[in-house]
Amino acid sequence: PRARPAPRRRDQRPEPAPVAGANVAVSSSPHERAAIESGLVADVDRVSPVGLYQRRHEAGHDRLCVVPDGPERFRFGIEVVFGAHERCGGRGTARRAGDKLILRFPGDGCTIVAQYDGDRVATPGVIDLHCAALCEARGSLEGVVFPRLAYDRGAALNARNADGDALCPQ
Repeated sequence: PRARPAPRRRDQRPEPAPVAGANVAVSSSPHERAAIESGLVADVDRVSPVGLYQRRHEAGHDRLCVVPDGPERFRFGIEVVFGAHERCGGRGTARRAGDKLILRFPGDGCTIVAQYDGDRVATPGVIDLHCAALCEARGSLEGVVFPRLAYDRGAALNARNADGDALCPQ
């Protein structure tokens, strides 16, 4: 029997030519572009950040709501609770910049550039020192991951903080 040539690995294929009119985010690898085109991975440029993000854990919960506030502008409310006394919270405005969600808190001088991938928002491990004013005791907004719970404005508007107040008031 004749020996077959070794099959070509997928990562050895030439990169596909751009398709006119395609609205797929530019990514660093052909595999990521293929996953986006197939719908396996969300195209972050097409997924609005509007919705409710929430995670419960043994020490408390992390909540973030995002609602529209005009074209390409958003309002948000955030609450991170770590037990009885460590708590952070605030409200502000947000805007998208690629795969980032820029959260600005009024008056505090605090701006957080969070990672946004369509399914979650994650704050960086180190944030502006001005953001400490948003926290009680040893609370911190550093390195918090908010998984998406809902994609709609209504869920975000219905979210409540630990005191029972609207997290994202109308």
